[in-house]
Amino acid sequence: MTQQRVALVTGASRGIGDLAARALRDAGWAVVGLSRSGTVADGARGMPCDVTDADQVASVVAAVVEQHGRIDLLVNNAGLIETEVPLWESDVDEWWQVMVTNVRGPYLLTRAVVPHMIAAGGGRVVNLNSGAGTRERADLTAYCASKSALARITGGVAQAGAEHGVHAFDLAPGVVETDMTHAMRMHEGRTEWTAPEDVTALLLAFAEGELDGFSGRMVRAGADDLDTLREWSRRGLGEGARMLRLRPWGEDDPLAAPR
Repeated sequence: MTQQRVALVTGASRGIGDLAARALRDAGWAVVGLSRSGTVADGARGMPCDVTDADQVASVVAAVVEQHGRIDLLVNNAGLIETEVPLWESDVDEWWQVMVTNVRGPYLLTRAVVPHMIAAGGGRVVNLNSGAGTRERADLTAYCASKSALARITGGVAQAGAEHGVHAFDLAPGVVETDMTHAMRMHEGRTEWTAPEDVTALLLAFAEGELDGFSGRMVRAGADDLDTLREWSRRGLGEGARMLRLRPWGEDDPLAAPR
């Protein structure tokens, strides 16, 4: 069994998943990429998997551990976005499939992988999140809801995993030029895009343990400076910093008191 560090990347056939797989491969990681087709970047092992199917996820994770003996990094990237319309105009099946893919998928992968990380003494989970998860939009209710839910998964895994050396992070990639972003009405006519290397630089920093102080928290490519993040990681962040929180109306708001 190899001692090379092993990364498991979902949605690895295109877009940000492909970028992540290539960056990790070039950094010396053994990369296993999951996609429905099983197609991934050269130099990475591709495996077909529907990340919303519990049996398929369990089988794939078991196969990776059997072959490599470990999984050090999980990158939950597979995701969908719905047609941009108000909720009452949405297609029921499309709306729900976004929730299933963006929430059930990371849940199943994390549930299957983290026990192996704990047994090995630790590991890291990076969830591809979005600024959309921190606010509402009139025309993307499923996507926004799914990314808010994903942040709660990240936070819960970070809290429960801390004593086992397991860290979890939300990585918002900004607006990278991909098939998905080109298909979105909100990006029609866009000429400025987040540089792919900004996304992969943050991913590699997470993978190398440079930003463990951000476990349970969100960073954003294209806005965050990596050196500044490193400094804050060393310094430590306050309660609720870079996390989803209810904003009280003022000090006299009864919900402002810790509960």
